[in-house]
Amino acid sequence: MSQAKPASQSEVHVWTDGSCLRNPGGAGGWAAILRFGPHERTLSGGVRSTTNNRMEMRAFIEALATLKRPCRVVVHTDSNLVILCARGVLKKDPCLPTKKNLDLRVRMRELLKIHAVRFEWVRGHAGQRENEICDRLARRAALAPTGDDEGYRSP
Repeated sequence: MSQAKPASQSEVHVWTDGSCLRNPGGAGGWAAILRFGPHERTLSGGVRSTTNNRMEMRAFIEALATLKRPCRVVVHTDSNLVILCARGVLKKDPCLPTKKNLDLRVRMRELLKIHAVRFEWVRGHAGQRENEICDRLARRAALAPTGDDEGYRSP
């Protein structure tokens, strides 16, 4: 999907999910699993006030930002928004008809210039192991938020 030329031919698989306890404006969480060969790492975080869409996007961003060098990345997500936004960002088209989440779309564009990303959509809450783990981690992070979502503007 990205036009970046990764230095390594290695492929990283990433699963992501976001959660918001009361949407919009409730506490939210995001989570990701990164797998490279036999190595696996989980990430998660929570904020006090946000939206579900922002947490879905944030999970994707945090996962890619963790990578230390350009990689080929397969992102497994149940979020059509993340996939559509990433495609729109690459085409320089807005992913939404408004300027919502512009801060996150700008960060997505930066990361998509570094990594060669392709997406595999997974059905949420359908028993896919890593997706279910991310869902639980994101909900857990939302229940214990540690910061603020600086880009969130309440409606």
